Amino acid sequence: MYDGALGDLIEELGQLPGIGPKSAQRLAFHLLASESADVERLTSALDRVKAQVRFCETCGNVTEAEQCNICRDPRRSETLICVVEEPKDVLAVERTGEFRGRYHVLGGAINPLEGIGPDDLRIRQLMVRLQSGETKELILATDPNTEGEATATYLAMLVKPMGFKVTRLASGLPVGGDLEYADEVTLGRAFSGRRDVD
Repeated sequence: MYDGALGDLIEELGQLPGIGPKSAQRLAFHLLASESADVERLTSALDRVKAQVRFCETCGNVTEAEQCNICRDPRRSETLICVVEEPKDVLAVERTGEFRGRYHVLGGAINPLEGIGPDDLRIRQLMVRLQSGETKELILATDPNTEGEATATYLAMLVKPMGFKVTRLASGLPVGGDLEYADEVTLGRAFSGRRDVD
């Protein structure tokens, strides 16, 4: 509908997750009406994120250093690893205040329809971490949807024969939902009531 720079901006904004055509148009017009200094701060923030933020070499969480704050924290237990799909899920679990172990971010979930298999996730890195011998329990905190359940089942089949205790977050989380949208109380209860994976 719009040509030139404005049309290009609307198209690019529409590529962001959760942004439909109308939202993209609203955002584009908001930016167009904004002060130049505001737009420059946004542009600068985007440039800095792309230049400075990377994934933790140990767990896969976002960081500006080689390791994230959680992996560098000596107070965190080495015996517990909580496996999540995305870095945003680390924040969701941290908000509960229930977990004092370490994390492992897979970078997604098994989804054959989208062409995502186990080799596309950070499962190999998890297996290397488990070989250190310090981990006693693996908590599978993948999303409670079809892909998350498939990923948790795959990991359980892979890890249980190695002698690790493997648990899954308890019910209380809505099926088909995402961890990032769960409130702290629901997620906290689910964490406290996690169960063994059969």
